[in-house]
Amino acid sequence: METLQLEEYIEEQCEIKNYTLEDYEGDVPRWCKGCGDFGILSSVQKMFRDEQVAPESVVAVSGIGCSSRFPHYLNTYGFHGIHGRAMTIATGVKLGRPDLKVLVTMGDGDCFSIGGGHWLHGMRYNTDMTVLVFDNEIYALTKNQVSPTTHCGTSTNTTPHGSVLKEMNVLSVMLGITNVSFLAQTASWTPGHLDKTIRAAWHHKGTAFVRILQKCPIFSPQAFGQDGKVKAPFTFLRDENGIPVDKVFEKMAPIIDHNCKDLEAAKKIAMMEETSSPLGLLYYNPSIPVYNEELHATADKITPEEKVARLNEELDKYTI
Repeated sequence: METLQLEEYIEEQCEIKNYTLEDYEGDVPRWCKGCGDFGILSSVQKMFRDEQVAPESVVAVSGIGCSSRFPHYLNTYGFHGIHGRAMTIATGVKLGRPDLKVLVTMGDGDCFSIGGGHWLHGMRYNTDMTVLVFDNEIYALTKNQVSPTTHCGTSTNTTPHGSVLKEMNVLSVMLGITNVSFLAQTASWTPGHLDKTIRAAWHHKGTAFVRILQKCPIFSPQAFGQDGKVKAPFTFLRDENGIPVDKVFEKMAPIIDHNCKDLEAAKKIAMMEETSSPLGLLYYNPSIPVYNEELHATADKITPEEKVARLNEELDKYTI
């Protein structure tokens, strides 16, 4: 089906069908009881319903880990990739099918460790896709190994006497990458804030990167202070261009004013991570060029028939 025809078909389907939550439900989730992944899945499905997103217009791409079961639980197109390569695969999907919306899900080890190189360059490309990283500060699926965001001194199967490295400040790392256009942080146990953050990321043109803090009830129930409860050390960011802060949050944690379009201010906020995790939109720059748009703008505009003809012409060079 031609791209234009597909877009018309999707629009037509949206006009004639009122999508419900059931339209976005895939396999029955098999996460552990109390896992924050359930809340993230629910938030994404509700956003799809509210936005009336056609399931066939979305591709969910993941790597390896508990978070990477996500495509199985969404009734959309899905690609369960390999460890650390989700952003690479997603970039290829978007370049090949720019008409589709791309959702990427990864874990902290998946993205920040084995996928570290792809993570940095994926952000630099600023391809139009929504990236959600579920950070529980541990390798959970493979049963309790230290990850880049595991706090120093934490006992794991790979560091039984306590991890010796200071945890990575991923927010400050990302703000040093060229072409970052959207960086936000939220938590799985603040559902209202989580919903608004994912919705804002979905509407951003470019790579919208959301780090979602969520404890593992089996291997990291102590993560993020006081067992991940709402009175943990957090600070909400208030900004007219950022994520709205509900009044209920005033009872949960301090709220500070922040200009998300100020890169230097965002870097200072990122350094708060050592004492108080900032929740909100840290940095936003919609003027950054979007890679897939830039690439397609310079590409030859040829028909499928011309593509086949060119391919045959090239292959004929190798025939006898």
